[in-house]
Amino acid sequence: MPGISAGWTLARYFSVRFFLAMMAMFLICCVLIFFVDFIEMLRRAGNYAGDISGFLLAWITLLRLPSFSELTLPFAVLIGSIGIFLMLSRTSELVVLRAAGISVWQFTLPAMIVAFLLGIAFVLVYNPIAAAARGEAERLYGLAFGKDQSILTSSRNSGAWLREDGADGPTVLHAADILNQGLELNGVTAFQYDRDHGLTERIEARKATLKDGRWELDDAWVSAVGQEPEFYKHYLISTYLTPTQVRDSLGTVFSISIWDLPNFIEIAERAGLPATQYRVQYQLLLSRPFLLVTMVLIAATCSLKGFRFGNVQINAIIGLSAGFIFFVCSEISRNFAMAGLTSAAAAAWVPVIVAASLALTVLLYKEDG
Repeated sequence: MPGISAGWTLARYFSVRFFLAMMAMFLICCVLIFFVDFIEMLRRAGNYAGDISGFLLAWITLLRLPSFSELTLPFAVLIGSIGIFLMLSRTSELVVLRAAGISVWQFTLPAMIVAFLLGIAFVLVYNPIAAAARGEAERLYGLAFGKDQSILTSSRNSGAWLREDGADGPTVLHAADILNQGLELNGVTAFQYDRDHGLTERIEARKATLKDGRWELDDAWVSAVGQEPEFYKHYLISTYLTPTQVRDSLGTVFSISIWDLPNFIEIAERAGLPATQYRVQYQLLLSRPFLLVTMVLIAATCSLKGFRFGNVQINAIIGLSAGFIFFVCSEISRNFAMAGLTSAAAAAWVPVIVAASLALTVLLYKEDG
């Protein structure tokens, strides 16, 4: 019983140290991201003819922060783990533990558990909050900077395409500009088909607004097959899509939470839209807890030699370099999936599995020979 009690005490001690270090690094990343993004917002406001208050810019930046900072979590875990390993080595705590017969697995396991639970919390709780905040930030950005400078438009220079079924038959929509997270479209071109998929009319409209069960088009020119074009101040197109579905299917992938991604993958496939980015994002979120565990293993691998032979600083640099190389490989794998060269699951899981396997192999070799 005393041994078990001492083991739990040691595990709690290491868990708290690693958790505080990881969260401290994450908060530092958040502060840096906020100021960098705020400066960029100020630059855009300076180039914009309208008058935008600094408070609104700060609020938009704050709303954008969770989705941006979410991407830095693996690096926060890596740097925080290396920092704790370095600190424990300098204070000779690890030397004492290893002299007492404590293996590397016993003081690394608490860090791995903390990283795994942290990953689950961020995926299930933090990600939905970040997605909702990002969506609100995009809405405020569009209102502040006007229709021609929305976030969605700047990231999609060719506009957006949407194919969906309505009560009158299939419709293909193209929008030059997207406003209000997809609830309003500017520069709309619509192709209306009948139930036999025959083209019935082409519509050019200045603006389209989604309402319950319909798109309301303003200043529309309707060219029906075999007829002269006619002008309508208001024109309606039926739809089965809801405002939420359209908002997220046309919005950025970062504005969709993990709880909604499976639904929007299905929506995109039914609408004939590319669902690759949604699949990749979903698999990346599912693999994130294991990615954080891999970061801890990389930190331990590159720091273990320092525990015995010194040169801790050099090994810390090696650990950071290994994390950067892993990030580059993960991005290459993700881009392969986005290009359709590999599956979304392989893009998310293969880098994690390979890196974790290599880290475990090195740890086993160094610890057990």
